[in-house]
Amino acid sequence: MKRALLSAVLSAAFTLSAQAAEPIWDGNKVEMVSEKLAPDVYAFYAKDAKELNAKGGAAATSGGLIVGSKGALLVETMLNQRLNQQVQDLSKKLGGKPLIYAVNTSSHGDHSFGNMFMPASTRIVQHVVTRDYIANHLEDDKAFMIKNFGNGRGIEQIRARSGDVLVPAGGKLSLDLGGKTVDVIDFGFGQTGGDLWVWEPQSKVLWAGNPVIAAKPALPWLLDGNLVATLETLKRVHTFLPADARIVPGHGVPMTRDDLNWHINYLDTVRKQVQTAVDQGLSLEQTVKQVAMPEFAGYALFGWVHPGLNVPAAYKDLSKK
Repeated sequence: MKRALLSAVLSAAFTLSAQAAEPIWDGNKVEMVSEKLAPDVYAFYAKDAKELNAKGGAAATSGGLIVGSKGALLVETMLNQRLNQQVQDLSKKLGGKPLIYAVNTSSHGDHSFGNMFMPASTRIVQHVVTRDYIANHLEDDKAFMIKNFGNGRGIEQIRARSGDVLVPAGGKLSLDLGGKTVDVIDFGFGQTGGDLWVWEPQSKVLWAGNPVIAAKPALPWLLDGNLVATLETLKRVHTFLPADARIVPGHGVPMTRDDLNWHINYLDTVRKQVQTAVDQGLSLEQTVKQVAMPEFAGYALFGWVHPGLNVPAAYKDLSKK
C-alpha cells in the first residue's frame, strides 16, 4: 500500500520534468560535494542541493562522514555504485581513515542500496525493521526504484547486504571511533518505522534521514501513515537537540534546530484540521478539499504530497481514534 501511494505521487511529480521519462534527480548525473561542519565532521549532499532546497525542489540523498582516530563512520551508502563511489572518494580525502561503520537511516534504496559496494571490513548499521524489510522486500523495492528513478541507473545489479550491527526498536547504540563517540538513535516512528538518527554530540550535528526531507518549504512525507506518532517523534527530537544544533536532512543541506519547527507546525496543523473534519463527519474526499493549507505551499511536490499522501494518512490515523 505505501509503495502504491508513493509511486502514484512520484509518477505525478515526475511530469514536472522537461523530459517526462527522467526522474526529478538522476542517479547517473548527481555530483556529491562535502561541507565541513566541525573538525572531522562533514555533510555530504548534491552539488545543486542548496539551489533546489531554496526554491522547494527535490534534491538527491544527503549523508555525511564522522572521522575518529580509529576510523570513520559514513552516513548513508546511496542509491547506486556511482554515488557510493563518490562518497567513498570524498571520505578518503577527508581524513583518510578506514570506513569502519556505515549507517542506513532507513531501508529506502537511495539510502541503503550502496551497502554492497562498501569494503568487507565496514560494518553496516541498521534498524532491525530495516534489516527485516530488506531481507523480505528487496526485489519489490528495486522494481519500485527502477520505475521511479529509471532503468540504467545502476539499480538492477543491487544485491542485499544487511546489517552487521542492529539497533532495536526504541534503542540507542554508541559507537567509538576513537576520540569521537557517535550515537545512533531510534527516537520513534519517523517515516518507515525503522528510522535511525545519527548524533555527534561534540559538534552537535544530527543526521535525520527522511523524517526531515529538507528545510522549509519541504514537508514531511507520511509514507507509512502514523501522523500522531511522527509528530511526537519530531517534537521529541526538537526537545533533545540543544539550541545551536545543526541537522543534516535526508535530501538537503544542513539546517538549524529552529528550522525543524516548520515541519512540526505543518504536521500539527494537519492534525488539528483533519481532526475537525473527522469530528464533522466529512468523507476523505471532503476532508482533502477542506484541509488545503495553502500557507504551507512552496514545496515543489506540495500538490501531490499534501492532498495525495499526508491528508489521507492523517484521516486514516485520526479516524481510528
